[in-house]
Amino acid sequence: MSESTEMYLESILVIQKRKGEVRSIDIAHELNFSKPTISQQIKRLKSLDYINVNEHNIISLTDKGMEIASMIYERHNELSRIFRYIGIPEDVATEDACRVEHYISPETFEALKNYFDPLINKK
Repeated sequence: MSESTEMYLESILVIQKRKGEVRSIDIAHELNFSKPTISQQIKRLKSLDYINVNEHNIISLTDKGMEIASMIYERHNELSRIFRYIGIPEDVATEDACRVEHYISPETFEALKNYFDPLINKK
């Protein structure tokens, strides 16, 4: 799966958590992309069965889309937390987590999470 697809799905999840509902304009603002670019991606995500768009143009994740978005969102949060724990400034930790979350293997992510969780939670 492409980084772009994961980024869109995660953004939809984040906006949904923040606002309750998601429209394409919200995604455009979140990602700083043009409305035509977002419209093209919405069509693609819908054709892949990652999202639904209702008659009011409200976007929601399908079960398949939610599974991917939740995984990426968890990776982002955990990696940001680990990076901050080891002394990386918050803005850099967040930015780096955005990059790493798309490329890290499930095995490496779980190993990092299992190693750092007890240390971070002890603080």
